[in-house]
Amino acid sequence: MSHPAPLSPLTGWLPVWRRNFLVWKKLALPSILGNLADPMIYMLGLGYGLGALLPTLDGQPYVAFLAAGIICSSTMNAATFEALYSAFSRMHVQKTWEAILNTPLGMNDVLLGELAWAATKSLLSGAAILVVVSAMGLTQGSLVLWALPAILLTGLAFAALGLIWNALAPSYDFFMYYFTLFITPMTLISGVFFPTHQLPGWLATVGTWLPLAHGVALVRPLLNGQVPTEIPTHVGALLTLTMLSYVIALALTRRRLM
Repeated sequence: MSHPAPLSPLTGWLPVWRRNFLVWKKLALPSILGNLADPMIYMLGLGYGLGALLPTLDGQPYVAFLAAGIICSSTMNAATFEALYSAFSRMHVQKTWEAILNTPLGMNDVLLGELAWAATKSLLSGAAILVVVSAMGLTQGSLVLWALPAILLTGLAFAALGLIWNALAPSYDFFMYYFTLFITPMTLISGVFFPTHQLPGWLATVGTWLPLAHGVALVRPLLNGQVPTEIPTHVGALLTLTMLSYVIALALTRRRLM
């Protein structure tokens, strides 16, 4: 009796990613439009409404300043929702992960596929907003294309963080603590809506260390046609957070399911 050929450790996650992609593809357009609606309302309402009352920030109109923050926060939210609600449904409710684990694929393949898929969805979300922002004339120069790798890095970091919380969650309600205690405060102090130096000293320091702030620090200069400062620091922080969070998420998920 022949046995299935073993999958490569480097590509075992691809079937998981592809499975999620094929499911999403059936509702791709509504999904993308849904991801665009909320951030664009914020950007237009605050950017042009509140922005009309504010002076320029760092030599650019407030709406242009806000655009980078909205791109990064939307990337964060897309990765987080996918790594929490969608992944939890596949793991706990639909038992999709259990079915996959009865194939030659292992837990590392499943979780890595989920990480890659959540990052992909966040990239699609961030890229869609980037296209709209560029069409509105709020970007400058060809450096804006380098924002795409920065968006992907930001999505990876938050996808990995979300998978930790997913492994700990007993129900969907548990995710509200994550948003209330972590995601929402971070959005307010990471430079999305205003420069972090406007905050009290200690809070500004905390804000600059958060993963969302690293994403904003990379994307905002690129949209303005400038090379970001301290690129190795920001990229290194996001990559390190992704790897550490993934290792923790894998260990917690193994303990939960196996």
